[in-house]
Amino acid sequence: TFGPWMLGAFKALAKLRFLRGGLLDPFARTAERKSERALIAEYEETMGEVLAGLGHDNHALAVEIAGLPEHIRGYGHVKERHLAAAEARRAELLETWRHPATPKAAAE
Repeated sequence: TFGPWMLGAFKALAKLRFLRGGLLDPFARTAERKSERALIAEYEETMGEVLAGLGHDNHALAVEIAGLPEHIRGYGHVKERHLAAAEARRAELLETWRHPATPKAAAE
């Protein structure tokens, strides 16, 4: 268990906040942080594709694609589970985006 000494440790970590994102960030090179940076780049690429083809007819689908990162929450194995689900949903949505269903002509 953690004792009262943890409050001092948290205060020390808070004072080192200025290191975040820099060369001296001790957590910047973890697999999880590398994965997060890759996700950001992937999201930007996806949104570039979506914005290039955005129209009135596909706006709702674009909003759903743009909202996918909201479902990636948690840490460790929880985040991995949410990430896997979001990636599967992303693949489905992008397939729909790239190959929209064409309406069938009415029979005469």
